[in-house]
Amino acid sequence: MGNVVELKVDLDCSGCIKKILKAIKKIEDIETYDLDTQLNKVTVTGNVTKEELIRVLQKIGKQASNWEG
Repeated sequence: MGNVVELKVDLDCSGCIKKILKAIKKIEDIETYDLDTQLNKVTVTGNVTKEELIRVLQKIGKQASNWEG
């Protein structure tokens, strides 16, 4: 099992969610991912770093920050 990365991301519309899912699926070596629209939380497990995930989300115009749960 790889790293578990949890980020706070604004999941405000279905179009945004689709763009985020599409971007996450392009990352190599992802094992699992979950988007929690209630908490605005993205969780990704696999061979990925927090910085890499933030960079991928920024490329599609989404701001991401550390999850502080």
